[in-house]
Amino acid sequence: MQKINTVAPSPAIEITSKLPTVGTTIFTVMTRMAAEYGAISLSQGAPDFPCSNELIDLITHYMKAGFNQYAPMEGLMALREQIALKTERCYGYAPDPLSEVTVVTGATEGLFAAITAVIHPGDEVIVLEPCYDSYIPAIELCGGKAIRISLESETYRIPWQQLANAINSRTRLLIINTPHNPTGTILRKEDIQQLAALLKDTQILLISDEVYEHIIFDGEPHYSVLREPELRERSFVMSSFGKTYHATGWKMGYCIAPAFLTRELRRVHQFLVFSTHTPTQYALADYLKKPETYEDLPAFFQKKRDMFRQMMSQTRFRLLPSEGSYFQLASYAHMTDEGDADYATRLTKEYGVATIPVSAFYKEGTDNKILRFCFAKKDETLEKAVERLAKV
Repeated sequence: MQKINTVAPSPAIEITSKLPTVGTTIFTVMTRMAAEYGAISLSQGAPDFPCSNELIDLITHYMKAGFNQYAPMEGLMALREQIALKTERCYGYAPDPLSEVTVVTGATEGLFAAITAVIHPGDEVIVLEPCYDSYIPAIELCGGKAIRISLESETYRIPWQQLANAINSRTRLLIINTPHNPTGTILRKEDIQQLAALLKDTQILLISDEVYEHIIFDGEPHYSVLREPELRERSFVMSSFGKTYHATGWKMGYCIAPAFLTRELRRVHQFLVFSTHTPTQYALADYLKKPETYEDLPAFFQKKRDMFRQMMSQTRFRLLPSEGSYFQLASYAHMTDEGDADYATRLTKEYGVATIPVSAFYKEGTDNKILRFCFAKKDETLEKAVERLAKV
């Protein structure tokens, strides 16, 4: 007689999520939707034009030359030295490449490492919304509490009194972003000085997300916190080679911080990724020797911003100021009462242009009926997109 297997099925395995309210990011959702409907994607912050052939040739050279094993955990010294020289050239401050510069696998990894390094359960972290969507999940994974403060409506300036009122004995960290994603605003000298005065004589640390530092318009300088001694002595400053050199897929960035903070950041970084792509580090060390590779960026992107804004005047959208980054916000509140996520979906499906609803940058989904457009695209891409948007 044939024996029948009567083993009972295993009981269902239950998992308590550490991020129960987090789903797939809006960038993935809108990029996928754009592909599905054949839409022009002005959603994700990624150029559709190529990066430098010279830089690609340099990477290829180092790959073929055999530089394909682990780089030092902190980053290749030749690259860290060039980062220090670039920082001094741009901001008048030369960090120690040995103890104050770390190469990270994209600024997002650096942000996660910095937050994880200093936040303990119960610590409060002030974030200014709308904000990049990785900040709050990283805080929550550490057991910290995100204290959210909304930037002023449409101008997206810091509400200084509200910020001051939020500070208490549990405040461990403040996160700022300039030029700002998604709004395109910048912090000016007076903002940096006011921030320094606010944090003076406190134990509060600062993360300054400056990945768009070289994409700033109308002759304005970038006021990095590295310019202000009171701030740089308590700050992790994040930069991105991917944003600067049109190569977001390489996931290459760096963090500048005083030695006592760098030491803690590296303790986490080494167990996240250990080290970052070796031949690319060698290539960037060579490429940074040419300052024009980043100093020419403001004019390059301002031309695209101005072109996009001029073309968008043919549409019904109301454009907000764009002072930096490669993003343009536009209000449609006078056009429809639809929520921004629904409206962005309809634009993708019916008009063939994908955008990002700004509510996605608020933890609670605050909806001011504003969309974010990325203009880091070929001219012909922008022209085709606006042609479609003009029909809305």
